[in-house]
Amino acid sequence: MTTLSRRGLLAAGGAVVVAAATSACSVKEPSSSSGQKAITFLTFETPNLTPAYWDAAIKRVTGKNPDIKVQKLVSPTADGRTDYAKQLLTSGQFPDVMIAVSPAGFAEAGALYAWSPAELKDFVYPTANPIKGKYYQLPANTQTIPPVYYNKPMFAEAGITTTPTTWAQLLTAAAALKAKGRTPFVVGGGKDAFASAMILDGIVSVDIYGTTPDWMTRRRAGTVKFSDADFTAALAKFADLAAKGYLKASDVSRDYAATEQAFLDGKGAMYPMGNWFAANADGKSHSFEIGVFNLPSADGRTVVPAYTGGGMIVSAKAANLDTAKRFALAFQVDKTQLDASVKADGLIPAIKGYTPPSTVGPVYRAGYDLYQQAVTKNEVVHAFRWETADDGLLPGMTDKVDAAAQDLITGRKNPAQAGAYLDAEWAKAGG
Repeated sequence: MTTLSRRGLLAAGGAVVVAAATSACSVKEPSSSSGQKAITFLTFETPNLTPAYWDAAIKRVTGKNPDIKVQKLVSPTADGRTDYAKQLLTSGQFPDVMIAVSPAGFAEAGALYAWSPAELKDFVYPTANPIKGKYYQLPANTQTIPPVYYNKPMFAEAGITTTPTTWAQLLTAAAALKAKGRTPFVVGGGKDAFASAMILDGIVSVDIYGTTPDWMTRRRAGTVKFSDADFTAALAKFADLAAKGYLKASDVSRDYAATEQAFLDGKGAMYPMGNWFAANADGKSHSFEIGVFNLPSADGRTVVPAYTGGGMIVSAKAANLDTAKRFALAFQVDKTQLDASVKADGLIPAIKGYTPPSTVGPVYRAGYDLYQQAVTKNEVVHAFRWETADDGLLPGMTDKVDAAAQDLITGRKNPAQAGAYLDAEWAKAGG
C-alpha cells in the first residue's frame, strides 16, 4: 500500500515543518572516492512492501546508474511515514528522497523541489496534486480507495446472487450475512488507524464528492463545514453500520496486517480497502474466491474514488540534488519496477504507455477493469482523506478523520458530535 503509529511522533502538523525548513539539512553519507554521489531514501514497509522489495527496487536503479549510492531509511511505522519525515526535518535529518510522503506543509515551507513540466512528461496526470500552482510529488500511480472485496462463498451462502449497486442493496446483503452468523464488514485500526476509516472515506467520496467534486476546495474556503447536513448524513450512514452490528467495535484495535489476514482467514464477508489489497488477494493463501465491486451510491450511479500521486518527493536542500532527482525519476518510470509494484502492491501505474503484465491475478484484473471503466465514463472522483494537495485535507487532519471514524464505530461520538469535532480540529490546523 501505500498503507500509510502516527501517535507519539509529532502532533504539531504543518507548523513544525514551517518552523524547521529554513534550518534543516539533509543527512547523507559523503560521496565516495569512486565518484559515487550519495543520497538518502525514506521508505516504509507493509505486508506487501517488504525489505526485499525495496532493496530490489533500489538495486534496479543503481545497477543502471552506478554513480548513485543510496542509503535506505525506513519509517518506524507504515502509517506514520509523513510524521516521521517531519521529525527528521525538525532534527536536521530530512531525507533527500521520500516515497508516499504527503508533500503538504513541506512544500509550502520551501523544503521540497518543484518538478518542471519537462520532468513530468512521462506521467499520465502531470498536473495532479498542485500546491500553489506547483507540483512537488511525482504522480506515479493511481489507487482506488476503497473498492469492496468480498468472500464469494459467503455471499452465496447468504443467498446474495448479485453484487450490490445501491446502498439499500448493500444493507440488505449485510443483513443477510449477519443472519447467517457472518460479520458483514472487516475493519481494523490499532496503530494503523486508517483501516477504521476506509468505509467512511468511501461514503464521503461517493455521496459528497459524487455530487460536489470540489467540496474540499469549498471547505478550505470556509463555505462548507463538516457539521453541515450533507457531511453529517455521511457520518450517520457510517455510524449506522456499526449500530446494526455489521462491523465490530472490538476490531478497531486490530492493526492493518491483522485486519487483512482476518479477511483472508474468512472472519468477515466484505473488506473495503484500497486496491493495493489486490496484490495479496492474488498472492496470499486463502481458501475462497474473492470478488470486488465498487462501493455503492444511493441511486446506483457509479462513483469511483481514486487518488493519483504517491510517488517520490525530493528535498530542495539535497546536497546532491540532481542525483536525487535522477534517482527518483528512474525509479518511477522503470518498466520492471512498475511491474513489480503491480505485483507487490496492486498499484495502477500512471505512466504513459504502461499496461499491466498479462500475468496479473484475477482480483487485480477485476479491480483494474472497474477503474478503467470509470475513467472511460468520467465516473472518477477524488478519494476523501487521501488527497495531498490544495484540494486535500489540511496537514494533520487525516489522523482526526481516523479518530472520528473510530469514535463513530465505538459509539463514543454521534454523527453531529463527530462533525463538530472535525470542524474544531480543522480550525486548530489553521483552517
